[in-house]
Amino acid sequence: MSHNRVQAGRQLPEAYQKLAELGEIVDSVIDREVHELVKLRASYLNGCAFCVDMHSNDALKGGESQQRLFLVATWREAGDHFTESERAVLALVDEVTKLGEHGVADATYDEVARHFSEREIATLLMAIGLINVYNRLAVSTRMTPPKR
Repeated sequence: MSHNRVQAGRQLPEAYQKLAELGEIVDSVIDREVHELVKLRASYLNGCAFCVDMHSNDALKGGESQQRLFLVATWREAGDHFTESERAVLALVDEVTKLGEHGVADATYDEVARHFSEREIATLLMAIGLINVYNRLAVSTRMTPPKR
């Protein structure tokens, strides 16, 4: 078993820079709080401790409540702690992140479309794809969160 894994960001910094640029584009189109929910939910689903830690802390610094951050893991059972539009986004995150042979259900897509413009939907899909790339890099290289 290999314990020393590549640090992708150090080996391919130009690619990480492009990922960061995509993140900036996403942040310019969708609400930062929604983007943090996207990053946190996908990171939970992918078992990425590094990203869960980082995005939880970023969201806290941005004014998100601890309670909502804890409830992202169980958002379907969280009642009205998330708005209709946030619940639509979280459902989309679940289906895109766990993309199976049937893709994203029409009902899920239609619910997102009730709340967001086509440009925002494209941006949400980009945001979900982007955090999934980051999660896969972090999990594959065994990145761990720092002790705080």
